[in-house]
Amino acid sequence: MSKLPDDLKYAKSHEWAKLEDNQVVRVGITDFAQDELGDLVYVELPKLGQRVSLGGQCAVVESVKTASDLYSPVDGEVVEVNESLSDEPERVNEDCYNSWLFCIKADDPSQLDQLMNSAEYNAMTSD
Repeated sequence: MSKLPDDLKYAKSHEWAKLEDNQVVRVGITDFAQDELGDLVYVELPKLGQRVSLGGQCAVVESVKTASDLYSPVDGEVVEVNESLSDEPERVNEDCYNSWLFCIKADDPSQLDQLMNSAEYNAMTSD
C-alpha cells in the first residue's frame, strides 16, 4: 500500500477528507478502497447545492467488481464536484489522493475530528 498522506483525515468507510479554506472539505477515496474495488468504470457524484449529512450516503463509485456507496464526512452543502471523473473514473485508480471526488462547505468542520489520522487508518486497514 502507498504511504498515507498525513494531512488528511480518514473515515472507516474509506473516504479521505481534507479541510481547506473557508470551511471547504475536499473528499476522495483512499488507496486501500480503490485497490479493493479494482478498476473504476463509473462515478456518480452528488449534485451541486445538495445538502449532505455526516455519515449519509452521497455518492457511488462502480468498478468492474462491484459498486460502493460513499459517505459524507461532515454536514454541509456540496459546492464542487470533479466533473472530469465522469469521463475518466480510472484517474482515481491512478492517483486517488489527487483525484478528489467532491467538496463540501462544512457546517461544522470540527466534525472531522471524529475521523482517523493516517496512523489510525493504516492500523485499521492492515489488520
